[in-house]
Amino acid sequence: MSDRKPMTQSEARGVRYARELEGHLGWLDTFSGTALGVLAVASGIYTYLGVSSLLDDNGAMSAFAAIAYSVAVSVGIFVFWSYMLRLFPAVRTTRARMGLLGAMGLGSLAIVAMSSWLNAAALAGSAAVEQHLAKTVQEYQGSLERAHEIALSAQGLERDVARARQSFEDLSEQEATGNLSGLAGRGAVFRVLRQKSSELSGLEAQIATQTPLVNAAFVEGNQILSRMRALTVEPGPVEARSVEFSEQAVRLAGLITQLRQLSVASLVERAAQDLSASVVLPELDGNSAENRTAQGATITSVLEVLAQRATTLERAAQSVLAMPPPTETTYTPISSADAVILYARNFVPSWAGAIAIDLLPAVLVFILAITQTAIRSGREGAAVEDTMTLAELRAALAAVRDVEEAMHGGAQDAAAPTETRQDKKPDTAAHVTPIKST
Repeated sequence: MSDRKPMTQSEARGVRYARELEGHLGWLDTFSGTALGVLAVASGIYTYLGVSSLLDDNGAMSAFAAIAYSVAVSVGIFVFWSYMLRLFPAVRTTRARMGLLGAMGLGSLAIVAMSSWLNAAALAGSAAVEQHLAKTVQEYQGSLERAHEIALSAQGLERDVARARQSFEDLSEQEATGNLSGLAGRGAVFRVLRQKSSELSGLEAQIATQTPLVNAAFVEGNQILSRMRALTVEPGPVEARSVEFSEQAVRLAGLITQLRQLSVASLVERAAQDLSASVVLPELDGNSAENRTAQGATITSVLEVLAQRATTLERAAQSVLAMPPPTETTYTPISSADAVILYARNFVPSWAGAIAIDLLPAVLVFILAITQTAIRSGREGAAVEDTMTLAELRAALAAVRDVEEAMHGGAQDAAAPTETRQDKKPDTAAHVTPIKST
């Protein structure tokens, strides 16, 4: 008689619960491999598209290389997650689980490195390149507006020059009427004042000639910017649009440089420095020593005023020169894969989808591990014979019968040769040869 205790009600419920979970796992296992294969193939297809965007050559060898890489990625993903789906739920010790968990983390990083970023490039590569074009347009627009602002500020120096010229002309008119030195006419003082007013008049005219050039360059730059903006949103392959975009960017960079060269601030600064340093003093033409003394004193006062005007004009020019120059902007063509990485924050959904298609089996691994733990917990404390199903019991009985039949048949085979030897034993009494007596 067996002394095994009967199974309790809670143990029976646990066994039924474990059997139910095993039934679900059996049904799910019928298509889990196929689903994993579909995910691996889908990832391989997007990986192929991403690799193709990185290869410059479109020949047969490049296509073969892209296909080989994508096939290797698909096989690697399928094999890796097949290992995890089988082994991780089966291990029971914490040490083994932590080891496999670390291996799964390293494998996931490898999958992201070799596949996910290429999948993201295939999903959002064109949009990322367009984002790069749009950002470049903004940078060029900022540089153009800054260069135009500096050029306009330099053109504004024309008013300062005109004001200084007008002051010298007014002083010369006063000298002509005798209200300045007390000597009416066009003498030495008058000629000094006219000399400087003529210099400033020439500088003013030179500045005025730059205004149409500045306006024309700014208008043309805005036209180029409009075309560049259109290229960022036009339909069609982004690679072809990038070529024309690059050409327009070169033109715009030239216009920005032209605007910087049209600034007259440095010219005004040099003219202001020469204004007081290069004074040609005429010979005093007064009739008497008293008149010449008066002329000399007036010219000294004029030179002081001239120095003040020159200082004011020089400071105005230096304030324009001190303005921060436009940022140096250069358009650099970029591949779709690099653009996706560079503007990753703008394409989080695409990155999420690219990574999810590769790492989704990790969720299945954890689901299987949790389910297997629940199954083992349900069977805990129950004997083997208590957990057997009717089909398992029938299979066990059939196996026992097969073993018994095999053992019985072996016993008969072992006994049969013995009986045969006994039947064939020679009869010594019948074969005794009689001895004849002599």
